[in-house]
This record gives sequence, structure tokens and C-alpha cells, in this order.
Amino acid sequence: MMTARHIVYLIMSVLLTACISSQPFPNGVVEAQPTPTPSIRAPKVGQEWVYRVRNVFNQEIVDTVTEKVVSVGEQIRISRVGVKAGPLPDEIQSPWGFVIQDPHWSPPQKFTSAIPIWPEQLKANWNGFYRTRYQVLGHPDGSFYCGVNVNSYQWERISVTAGEFLTLKYQNEMPYFESQDVFRVANYREDLLWLSPEVGRWVIRRSYGRYITPGVYWANAYWEDYLEWELISWK
Repeated sequence: MMTARHIVYLIMSVLLTACISSQPFPNGVVEAQPTPTPSIRAPKVGQEWVYRVRNVFNQEIVDTVTEKVVSVGEQIRISRVGVKAGPLPDEIQSPWGFVIQDPHWSPPQKFTSAIPIWPEQLKANWNGFYRTRYQVLGHPDGSFYCGVNVNSYQWERISVTAGEFLTLKYQNEMPYFESQDVFRVANYREDLLWLSPEVGRWVIRRSYGRYITPGVYWANAYWEDYLEWELISWK
């Protein structure tokens, strides 16, 4: 039987859960395919994007991260620093639009061959699939399979703290990648992004991952972080 104390704890738990609301889903206005198709802003040293990062489950501000182009050439290097986290691993693209070092997941990934970071064609209802292998940054002794589906959905006009932008809404999905953690037997990750050609980067990015270990089924899969990145300023 439940004691009075257990009943009180249960009621408090329900009340606290009810008070915690998740981060609202981004709500844009659907737009027709622009003509001509916009081009992504070319990279230039000094370009900068500042993002407010929230926990989608409870709207908590996790950090504020500044990403800045620090070198352009054969490789485009984007430095990253968080107000709370301090210096973060760099993002590296080569060429522009193809990532070879992706620091947005934990641990950061260094790909053996570059994969698109946004759709190769900036059109609605476009899709592509890419296979590569990656190493965990700082651990070159291992290599792991990664397959990525890139699917664009539609153009949307969306408002964020940094302003209002015409964006291409698209998804990056990694349904069957291998983890460096031997205790993970299956993994899934997904990004939903609103890319602004004017800004040269996404204005919103929602990312989450799930995984299972031996004896655990997908209905009870473990969560990685579920985060939303919102652009608050850029130059």
C-alpha cells in the first residue's frame, strides 16, 4: 500500500511535470520555391553567428554559442565558443557546404570523406543519401560507419530573435550509424534545420539522438541531448 508520504511525492511529481513545458516547435509560413534559386552566402573570414541553445524538453537555456569563420581556403574553419562551455571543437568544411569535421554531436566526428551539411540542391522535395566513415576527434585508431539521409521539405519564412528569414527546411537523418561506444548496439540521430541562404547558415536547428544497449528495445531507448539552436545575431 502507498503511504501518505508516497502519495504526496506522487502529487508533487505530477504538478512539477505539468509546470514544465517543452520548447515550442518552430512555426514558419510556407513559401513557393524562389526563382531564381538563392545561393548560399560565400564564406569570409570574420563572418559570425551567435546561437541560443535550449533544452527542447524544458526550454532551459543550455548555453549561448558563437561560431566564427577564422580561415578560408582549401578548408573553411569555423571556431566555436560557448559562454558556459568555453572553447569548443572547430567545425571544418571542405569545400563549402561539405563537412569533414562535425562538432555538433558528442563526441565530435571527423569524416574520412566529406558529406553535405545542407542539401546539394536548394529545392523543396529533394533528397540524397551519403555513406562515409568517421573517427572520433582525437582518437584516430578507430573508424565507424555513418550513413546520412538528407531530405529537403519546403521553403518557409520564419522569425527568430535575429530577424525574419526565408529558409529551406530540411532534415539530416543518421538511422544506422556505428557508435564508438561498444555497449550501444543501435543508434539513431536526427537534425531538423531551417537554412537561410542570406545568413549562410541555419537560423534554427533541432537535434536529438536515441540509442539502445543489449536487452533494451526501441520503445525504451535512451536519449541523447534534445537541443534547439536559435540564431540571435549574425554578421
